[in-house]
Amino acid sequence: MTMAAASPFVTGRPRTLSPQKFVDPAWTLDGSRRAGVALERLETLWFNTGTLCNIACANCYIDSSPTNDALAYLTRADARAYLDEIAAEGLGSIEIGFTGGEPFMNPDILLMIEDALASGHRVLVLTNAMRPMMRWDQRLARLAENVGDRLTLRVSLDHHTQAIHDAERGEGAWDKAWEGLRWLRDHGFRLAIAGRRLAHEDEASARAAFGTVFAGERLPVEAASPAALVLFPEMEPAADVPEITEACWGILHKSPTEMMCASSRMVVRRRGAPQAVVVACTLTPYDPGFEMGRTLAEASGRVSLNHPFCAQFCVLGGASCSA
Repeated sequence: MTMAAASPFVTGRPRTLSPQKFVDPAWTLDGSRRAGVALERLETLWFNTGTLCNIACANCYIDSSPTNDALAYLTRADARAYLDEIAAEGLGSIEIGFTGGEPFMNPDILLMIEDALASGHRVLVLTNAMRPMMRWDQRLARLAENVGDRLTLRVSLDHHTQAIHDAERGEGAWDKAWEGLRWLRDHGFRLAIAGRRLAHEDEASARAAFGTVFAGERLPVEAASPAALVLFPEMEPAADVPEITEACWGILHKSPTEMMCASSRMVVRRRGAPQAVVVACTLTPYDPGFEMGRTLAEASGRVSLNHPFCAQFCVLGGASCSA
């Protein structure tokens, strides 16, 4: 298993072939005006429950591992403050996402999920479905009986083959994930899967291959649905990633409103920090340039696309962490 020390990422900003890029939030290296994204509406609020994880994946963009606590455990009180702000600001029912690390390692995770559901929101939990999740099995099973399809668990399967999944997550990870998936299936949970589409694979063939696996396991996930099977692009931290300028929107026939930071924010608590803060998105939790304030109101400003992941994952990759 690849440990965090060998990760290609640094806390926050990956090493790239062109370190001169992504420096100035207003201008790209060639002197063009850098693209930015305004918050159009808050549709998803992510809570990063902490960077501790039961495993250390080879290409984890956030360096989660059994030893990395750079993002400390979020507390129930932390999350409640933002749920209260959503209510006070009249933002209505939105999607509340829990990510990590492995969310089920956080001792307050069930309380935070229950609070979000009780506040009338839809909840999405990202998990590897391994032992940390299964230690909550009885409480999870009771929760699933009462909330219907307002609770979705999105389980990570890095590929439709065991070999590639285990190469990323460690020998035996595939079998352990499927133990959890079968338990979730048998207890009637609403499920989604997060996978990767390798560089040499086209999306149609990748979805078809995942669909074959799901059918064999009687897993109620529609592989053709981008919401049910989320296929993320491969992240290449050593790639010479192009910067995104304002002119790129027209060149690429894309709109800023399609980007993740037009509709979502993420709450984190840094190790040793007195309170939680809001960052632009799930991909930039460490970078101080993407810390936007202590409240959702303070975090409602424009986001400058001044990070390699902005280009690689969102603009060029066309991906989003939200459902």
